[in-house]
Amino acid sequence: MKKAGHEPVLKNSRWCLLKRKENLAEKQEIKLKEILRYNLKTIRAYLLKEDFNGFWEYVSPAWAEKFLDRWCIRVMRSQIEPMKKVAKTIRAHKPLILNWFKAKKAFSSGIVEGLNNKAKVTTRNSYGFRTYRGTEIALYHALGNLPAPPMTHRFY
Repeated sequence: MKKAGHEPVLKNSRWCLLKRKENLAEKQEIKLKEILRYNLKTIRAYLLKEDFNGFWEYVSPAWAEKFLDRWCIRVMRSQIEPMKKVAKTIRAHKPLILNWFKAKKAFSSGIVEGLNNKAKVTTRNSYGFRTYRGTEIALYHALGNLPAPPMTHRFY
């Protein structure tokens, strides 16, 4: 835009586009209103992102699925390659995403993430073990909260 003689509109506007509208500072709100006047790919991508926030308001898995399908179709027609990549990923994982609605929003993936982190830490700590069986036993003890066998020496 600068080479074409236009004012560099997108300069210093990164956080205006990444933040949620309710979290914008007053200056950022003004900047966002100014930017939204232009028909740039960046602005179209921003509007698609903002539109997707409505997805989390649905209660019914069927309506959520319809919204997801319509949103993905609009993104695929938008000619914005990074957004198309997001839409393809969402389509590939659609059944897993919709499970959240089927579970009535009652379950969080935090428990699973915690177990995955504990498994990674245990695996990282067991790099010195000579066999995989030793790592497997360490994982059983860490994840199953099994008691540690009595040892003659403690090394900590």
